[in-house]
Amino acid sequence: MDKDNKIIVALDFSSADEALRLVDQLMPSECRLKVGNELFTRAGPTFVGKLVNCGYSVFLDLKFHDIPNTVSRSVSAAAELGVWMTNVHAFGGVRMMASAKQMLIEQGSDMLLIAVTVLTSIDSAELAETGVSSELEHQVLHLARQVKESGLDGVVCSAQEARLLRTEMGKKFSLVTPGIRLLGDRNHDQRRVVDPRTAVEMGSDYLVIGRAITRAEAPLEVLRQINQWLK
Repeated sequence: MDKDNKIIVALDFSSADEALRLVDQLMPSECRLKVGNELFTRAGPTFVGKLVNCGYSVFLDLKFHDIPNTVSRSVSAAAELGVWMTNVHAFGGVRMMASAKQMLIEQGSDMLLIAVTVLTSIDSAELAETGVSSELEHQVLHLARQVKESGLDGVVCSAQEARLLRTEMGKKFSLVTPGIRLLGDRNHDQRRVVDPRTAVEMGSDYLVIGRAITRAEAPLEVLRQINQWLK
């Protein structure tokens, strides 16, 4: 696995068989993989273990959000699967996030723990509907500061916020960006989207890419092309 590999391929499939058909066309040296709620619910820890055993760095994207004890134990369970990274919701608060990080320290785990700030499917109007009066960018920055205060390794954020967060949070704070689209792709359910090169130029460390790769006729070829663009 290339430690500098920036691409995380989103395995947004409804079954392990579908996901594995794609994974068999990729290579651990070219990308990392993301397993989200639907696939994990259907395929479970055994499937994640298969990916890890194949040499892939796995981002277990389950966005834990519960009382501190429950989140801490869930994060600990994720670490036991051998995944590279998992996440929590920053809205869970400093106590929840800090407790989860402390659990990993006591466990001796080097798994990365990041937090979701504001989902990239949400725009300013929808954020206001939730009762948050702050501007979207200000809310993202506020939550990111709490994430750093809690000792976590970074945040999930859109590329639009990446430049600000890079300046405010420093170089060692990881920025993971979904909503990545190739030129000509539809936005689907994402609102705050950019292309891969622009996202990296704006400060993103890792790019979550789904349909552009997973629905391509030659997924590995597209993946290699994107990696070449980012060099």
